[in-house]
This record gives sequence, C-alpha cells and structure tokens, in this order.
Amino acid sequence: MTSVAAPTAASQSRWSYSTTAGAIAAAVALAFALVLGRLWAAAAIYWIVGLAFGFVLQRSRFCFTAAFRDLFLLGDGRMLRGVLAGLGVATVGFAFVMYNYVPRLAPEHFPAFAGISPVGSTTLIAGLMFGFGMVIAGGCMSGNLYRIGEGYVASVVALLGMLGGLIVMMLTWNWWYEVLIVRQPMVWLPHTLGWTGAVVLTLLGLLGVYALLVWWEQRTDMLMPAFPAGPELPPTSVRDHWTGVLRRVFVTGWPAVGGGVALGVIGMVSYLYERPVGVTGELGRWSHGLFEALGGWHVELAGADLGPCMTVVAGVIATKELYMVLGLVIGSFVAALLAGEFKIRAPRQGRRYAQALGGGVLMGYGAGLGIGCTLGAFFAGIPSLSLSGWVFGLGLLGGAWAGVKAIRRIG
Repeated sequence: MTSVAAPTAASQSRWSYSTTAGAIAAAVALAFALVLGRLWAAAAIYWIVGLAFGFVLQRSRFCFTAAFRDLFLLGDGRMLRGVLAGLGVATVGFAFVMYNYVPRLAPEHFPAFAGISPVGSTTLIAGLMFGFGMVIAGGCMSGNLYRIGEGYVASVVALLGMLGGLIVMMLTWNWWYEVLIVRQPMVWLPHTLGWTGAVVLTLLGLLGVYALLVWWEQRTDMLMPAFPAGPELPPTSVRDHWTGVLRRVFVTGWPAVGGGVALGVIGMVSYLYERPVGVTGELGRWSHGLFEALGGWHVELAGADLGPCMTVVAGVIATKELYMVLGLVIGSFVAALLAGEFKIRAPRQGRRYAQALGGGVLMGYGAGLGIGCTLGAFFAGIPSLSLSGWVFGLGLLGGAWAGVKAIRRIG
C-alpha cells in the first residue's frame, strides 16, 4: 500500500501564501463591487455574477468541452451529468422568469433576453464548428476564460483565436443572414405546447439524454473510476468542523453535478435580474473594436436584434457585460489562489499553441454564427425552451466526436 506523505513545511508555506493572496484578492474584488455599486449598480451586479460563475467553474473544474469530449475519448459521462443537472435546474427557474415576461402566449411574443435563436441548418453548422474547435483548443469560451484565471497561457492564445474567428464571422454574417438565417423560424416550445407542456417535454428530453448517457457508458465499458477518497476522520472540535467545511468549499474539488447545479442557479439568478450569463456578445464587441482599431471599417450587422449575444455597443469602452466577463476571470483567479492551484502554465510543444489558436478561430466563428456559445446558445438555449438549444447541442456532440478523431491523429 502506498503511503501518503505528510505535508512538508515548504508545501504548508506555499499553501499559506496562496491562501493569504486569495483572501486579499477576494476582499479587493468584493470591495470593487461595493465601489462600483455606488457608480453603476447594474455593472456591480454583473461583476458579482461573473465572480460567482468563475469561482464555481474553477472549483468544480466544470467544462463543457470535457462533457462532450470525454464521451468519445474516455467513455466518461460524469461531466455531462453535471451539465444535465444544471440544465434541469435552469429550465425550471427560467420558466418562472420567462412567464413574467410573457404571461399570455402569442405567436409574436418572445421573452426578452432569452436564449432563443432562429433554428435551421446554420444552427447545426455553428454547433459542429464550435464543438470541433473546443476539443482542438482544449476548452470552450467560458472554459478558456476561467483557465486564464488559473494561469494557462494557451487559453490566452485561444482567446485571441476566438476574437479572430468573431472578426471573420462579422465580415461574413450578412451573407449568412440574407441567404439562410432570415428564412429560419424562431421555434419557442411554449407557443405550441404551452408552458407546462414545454417545461415537461424539456425535462423529459434531459432525462432521455441521461438514459442514453448511462447506456453509452455501459456500452463502451470505459467509465473512468472515481478516485477513492481517504477515510474522513470525524471532527474533534467545532474548529475542526468548520475547517473541514472551508476546505471542502475552497480547496477540495467540487463534484461535477454540484458545479452544474450551482451554475444553473447562478444563471437563473442572473436572468431574474436581466439576462442569462453569456460571453459571446461581449467578445463580439471586443472583436469589432479590435477590427476597427487595426484599420478596418465599421460593419453594420443585419438582424442585430436577434438576441443578447448579437448586441454590439459602438463607441463604448465599458459595458455591463464587460464586468461579467472580467468577473468570470477574476472569480476563477481568486478560487485558484485559495486552493493553491494558480500557476503560470505554458505548453512546451509549439503545436499546442497552433491548436489553441485554430480551435479558438473555429469557436469564434461558430459562436457568431450560432448567436451564442456553450453558454448562450446551449446552456441558456435549452432552459429558454428553444428548439435552437437542442440543435446547437446536437452540433456540439457531432463536432466533439470529430474533434476527438482529430486529436487522436495529431497525437
């Protein structure tokens, strides 16, 4: 039996320094929220939502890429279970929020800021491109943002690729819109099934995916075994009890299902205030600004009112959504410091940078075409009771399958 070495003085010192730095960073982030609240309350709320989202992503290692990739790479569906749990929680919560927007259903009425997009061939193509790109890059948009907070250099490269992909999408968007998107319907399930029917059908759909997931794991017989936890000694004092609680929250990794539920709740709370959590719209704004700063021209996007992920605010440096995206990175940074997991990590192989950049470009283009990424088009799309969320998710699945084939060949 392999013995577990006791912590050395050096490791305890590193833990102490990291914890102190994390506590200071958390205090600064919360103090900034208080100051920002005095100046711009909406931005402060978005900042706090971003902090919470980034913290949960880092603590649970929650990754949409792993949820789809690991099905084909390892036969492991634990992360997808977390995604399904989060979608179930968000579906119920979103329904209550959307009902306040549209209490009386009519074909021309849609809830504001919901993840509802035109559904058709472009939705599937966007999902395929995004799914392939996220596997090649090693993380989706939100995944790379929270890994930047952990110190991953490749994620910074992937972010640059995303901005590049969004620029290319911006330059070709009007063609897609005029040829295909303008002819695609907005299918919102409550219009045809009513509120109860749409929610029940969505939950049954998630349950059906879970059943298929169990079948897939049994079929592949490759489910990764859970790492056995060491025996947990009962606390001998009140202090020991609360120390254990704090370690489970800030140090020990959270289970995927717990992370998924937490993210579903955060998304619901964010939508209860105004809109679900998303990053594509803000990154799209960055790409527009970058393109113009490099000497490009201003591009008018057709159908710019299709959803929150299409929003482009010209001539404005700081938006509410900016604070959400920055909050996500800082929330992950704080969580990584508290857990002693922050470290600058740079790939040793040059091809890893090429993968991050190329995968980022595909993700940026796919997110622009799909009017959202794994957050806006999928994690908010399905709870918004939109058919587009399911079609985008199907594309993610196919793209991830192809991406796994590709990375196996790359080696």
